[in-house]
Amino acid sequence: MISVHRAEDRYQGGDQDAGILSRHAFSFGGFYDPDNLRFGPLMACNTERLEPGAGFEEHPHSHTEIVTWVVEGELTHRDSTGHASRVRPGDLQHLSAASGVRHVERNDGDTPLTFIQMWLAPLEPGGDPAYTIVPGLAGADAPYALPAAGALLRVHRPAPGERVALPDAPKVYVQIVSGAVRLGGEELGPGDSVRISDEPSPELAADAERTEFLVWELPA
Repeated sequence: MISVHRAEDRYQGGDQDAGILSRHAFSFGGFYDPDNLRFGPLMACNTERLEPGAGFEEHPHSHTEIVTWVVEGELTHRDSTGHASRVRPGDLQHLSAASGVRHVERNDGDTPLTFIQMWLAPLEPGGDPAYTIVPGLAGADAPYALPAAGALLRVHRPAPGERVALPDAPKVYVQIVSGAVRLGGEELGPGDSVRISDEPSPELAADAERTEFLVWELPA
């Protein structure tokens, strides 16, 4: 099965009066759809836009692998294990909440911040929280392995006209970050996503400059 999900169909959340606009690909917060709870271990894929000075104050997580990809701006992160960092475009941030952690996410810069945050269920609960940041993740040939969830993430930045073969995996999730790609006869743009399961994966063809998309290889 291959299903395309459009950016405009995502559930809108956040608090625009506080400078936070969120778009959710799966059931999240006050939005509940029993037919859209998760895709394999992927439980959330949120696009967050924070105005300067806006942010999520300290809040808890547990038993969740949280992967964040900054699109524009700079994300300030602090957590209860003592980590503090600034995450920029091209950097990957991974917070393993394990048995429990609290963190803060803010835009302390003077320009808008946009990031994509993805939550995955671990194969086993518990353990100690852990934090990793990979500066300047170097494209599709340097994937980020997430063994705690049995998953693998690749970043693709194809040139216009270049074709990218998606991996053969039990489930594949594609998130378009920027630019444009074609899947068969469909044009996909920023915020669109594709879910693939139980069939050979197709190719995506880049249709624009500065195209970037994320590809998750996921277990069933």
